[in-house]
Amino acid sequence: MVIKPMIRNRICMNAHPVGCREYVRRQVEYAKNSGPIDGPKRVLVIGGSTGYGLGSRVVAAFGCRAATVSVAFEKEGSAKRSGTAGWYNTIAFDEFAHKAGLTAISINGDAFSHEIKQQTIEAIREHLGSVDLVVYSVASPVRTDPDSGEMYRSVLKPIGRPFTAKSLDFMKGEISETRLEPADEEEIEATRKVMGGEDWSLWIDALEQAGVFAENATSVAYSYIGSERTRAVYREGTIGKAKDHLERTAEELHGRMVQYGGQAYVSVNKAVVTRSSAVIPVGLYFVLLSDVMQSKGLDEGCIEQCYRLFAQRLYAGKEIPVDDQGRIRIDDWELRDDVQAEVDRRWEIADNDTIHQLADLEEYRKQFLNIHGFGYDNVDYEADVTP
Repeated sequence: MVIKPMIRNRICMNAHPVGCREYVRRQVEYAKNSGPIDGPKRVLVIGGSTGYGLGSRVVAAFGCRAATVSVAFEKEGSAKRSGTAGWYNTIAFDEFAHKAGLTAISINGDAFSHEIKQQTIEAIREHLGSVDLVVYSVASPVRTDPDSGEMYRSVLKPIGRPFTAKSLDFMKGEISETRLEPADEEEIEATRKVMGGEDWSLWIDALEQAGVFAENATSVAYSYIGSERTRAVYREGTIGKAKDHLERTAEELHGRMVQYGGQAYVSVNKAVVTRSSAVIPVGLYFVLLSDVMQSKGLDEGCIEQCYRLFAQRLYAGKEIPVDDQGRIRIDDWELRDDVQAEVDRRWEIADNDTIHQLADLEEYRKQFLNIHGFGYDNVDYEADVTP
């Protein structure tokens, strides 16, 4: 079939298999061309099919020459409709890794479940023996507790009082005002259950108990803080409460792992174009930020951020630099004073008449399409492909 992007309410409902292969190929080439890293050799990435998880897997494999195991929950294509972008990304990664002589094991299933944890442990035993890096990068909005069977759904809401701000529909180029009502206690707790550190800790427990977690292993989970513009719905909202829990989990894991030469960290990353960032209420901030950082030669996507994390933080051959709360910071360029001052200036004057002068919406749309395998000049989107 001929596959064209199907976009509904700023959500892309499909993906292009050939375009997703190109998306992964470009990340692989970036990692290879950026130079070797004396890093981990046996890596587990939980959530390794898209975004920061995929970037981490690519850097581990093609920057460090590591064997990798990835766990992700993606939907396979059928004769009538495409699979998810992550499904095609994983197929492409496996292809490139195997051609390069690298071990690559990809497990498709619910990372929250005990069954997938056990299946992953068995794969590690068989193919890697143990792991010396565990990356936790799960971005699911829903989690079923593996013991109670209760399902939890995360929400992006403020806490305590309503939040009102400018919102941008980047596909239409229209700015409007959005209002979010505050979360109740049940929603706050549900978001913590989904996006906090509980499942990360369960993974480390399972790997340790199975004896496949190397004594000097590192584990890292990803977080986001953002600027004052996003604070009410991120750091001070439901997501922030979940990330507070994630950071406390990192502290607990680090204290436990350091006793046998291991370590655990939260890495605070910059805002990037993702499926979720396209629909959040403060999307205007991300569009303006992207344009400002590009104009200053500072913009990074997931692969650039992950390479910098590995090469300049985790495996730089020196003590890992952290902030006063023990977090690795690679959002440092996003939060530079000159970057934030220019974003603030543009935010104040942004409206339907000025937005096209203040941000390159076409470039942002292209980045959004790219993560679903669309928008590449060297891909024939009129060609008949099998999903």
